[in-house]
Amino acid sequence: MELTEYLVAILDSISEEIVLVDTNHKIVFLNKTAKENYKERFGENLEGKSVFDCHNENSKKIILEVFARLKQGENKIEIEGTPSKKSFIVAVRDKRGNLIGYFEKFEKR
Repeated sequence: MELTEYLVAILDSISEEIVLVDTNHKIVFLNKTAKENYKERFGENLEGKSVFDCHNENSKKIILEVFARLKQGENKIEIEGTPSKKSFIVAVRDKRGNLIGYFEKFEKR
């Protein structure tokens, strides 16, 4: 098996949604949980679509503000969560430290 297959299997084993977005705000990967949880609201094929297609104007504003902070070097920024979960946007960087994308991460309270 290739490393990519292992990484996808690891991400699919995580019980929280993972949606990886590139720096053009295009969804490049959803783990199994995200695909299952978002299928009814947004359809099966979110990969390749803009993350803004499935967010309201307020969320879009927050994403753009957080994205600007990630570009400035921050790596993990807490955003509005729920009473049971904290929510963060996390930078994805290449080996040189360049921002190549971001994802939302959840932590139980």
